[in-house]
Amino acid sequence: MSRRPASRPARRRRLALALPAALGALALTALPAAATSTPAQIATSKTNGVAYLDSLQAADGSYAGSGLSNEWAFSAFAAAGTAAVDVTPGGDASKNARTVYRNLLNTSGWPSGAPVVTDYERAALNAYAAGIDPARVGASRNLIAHIYGYWQTAEAGYFGPSSNYNGTVFAALALRGAKTQSGAVRVPASLTNKIVARIRANQHHDGGWNYSKAEGDPTALAQPSDIDMTGASMAALCASGVANTDADVVQAKNFLKSKLTDADGSFQAMWGANSSSNAWAVSGLNACGINPQTGDFLTSPSGKTPVDFLIAQQFNPGGGFRYQPADTAPSAYSSTDALRAVAGGGFTAAPPVPVTSGAPQWVATTAFTPGTATKLGLTVDDGAGGLKVCSVAVTPTGTTTTLGDVLTAATTAATPTGCVTSVTPASGTGTITNVNGKANSGPSTWKVSVDGSSFAAATRGKVINAGDTIALRWGS
Repeated sequence: MSRRPASRPARRRRLALALPAALGALALTALPAAATSTPAQIATSKTNGVAYLDSLQAADGSYAGSGLSNEWAFSAFAAAGTAAVDVTPGGDASKNARTVYRNLLNTSGWPSGAPVVTDYERAALNAYAAGIDPARVGASRNLIAHIYGYWQTAEAGYFGPSSNYNGTVFAALALRGAKTQSGAVRVPASLTNKIVARIRANQHHDGGWNYSKAEGDPTALAQPSDIDMTGASMAALCASGVANTDADVVQAKNFLKSKLTDADGSFQAMWGANSSSNAWAVSGLNACGINPQTGDFLTSPSGKTPVDFLIAQQFNPGGGFRYQPADTAPSAYSSTDALRAVAGGGFTAAPPVPVTSGAPQWVATTAFTPGTATKLGLTVDDGAGGLKVCSVAVTPTGTTTTLGDVLTAATTAATPTGCVTSVTPASGTGTITNVNGKANSGPSTWKVSVDGSSFAAATRGKVINAGDTIALRWGS
């Protein structure tokens, strides 16, 4: 199987990436009373859905494991207002879901096998929803930096092989959706713009998207789009700051509208009417602030909506959702997809404040462990449209490091290579005057931003902390 976001049954390809909107607006929490599924019905669906996901927790407190697993439960829990740290097996707080997941992500054997970019994107989205800072999971685990390592230098804007387009979509969802603990976007606009350009270039003529690359291929662009990937791509655009009035978002909305079935509110998906496809579409609409229960998505004359279809697939009081209407048992993957969508979420959500006494909203490793190898995410923008993105391997000697040491490390220990070829001065703590052969000139100088902060003069001595996402830019 190819690696594709799979929060659906195994008949779908793997990526296990379901779900993040406006990721700054990544959640649509209130629906108007005129919607066919009432607020009370949605509240009941959420309560029962959370109860079902509770039942999926293993005795050791885990949700995630090798291959396809139930870790998407974290993004569904968050959208429904439940903190992962509050989810425990039999009330045993020592085995709470957040701690167990964080421990898994910190193991040297994770992810198993030959990792691909979607492994880290999936983890970033779910760690964020669980209240684990994705860039500061542990002393040697920075999920944002791992994603940076899959940047395609020859095809700027793609992450992972460009043929697997969904790796780029979920890069946008993870990098823009998994914000800092204070709610800031940690990646620079120059990076976001490159990804958005690739998403736009892959939009099919019918207004939607598919899992594979279509850019530059007239035949592929003319092929029918997929419901699921259209929802994810919409969410990626809106999470990246694209307005829901943008022509490409409107075309995507119209594509989904054209695939809506009047009788029950389902979408005409590649695999037939099913909860996961409906959920991905609804999550895309949620992410863009487009209400899935009114206007274009309230069918006539039956008056059904995509949310109605999802709620109709839920077993009650058990709370799980079936994959297809004829199924007689719930699907764990479809249940996470459906609950997230019904709760108004996109493909991730900020972690709720825990109810467990003393449990913080966030957990993070904020200092380097001296002598322990780790990674940092770095972008270098030459101010003329050239952008380099990489994951830099560093082994700090103290609890912090410096920008100069990171740039020096990047000359020999960056993935992909070539992110930094030279830096002046080569030592000391002073102002950086030249990077990659481009020198400061008048008001145009090298500046640095960390975790989305304002750009300021770049100096070798600038302190860099564990998990910092670094953006270097030449300009005024």
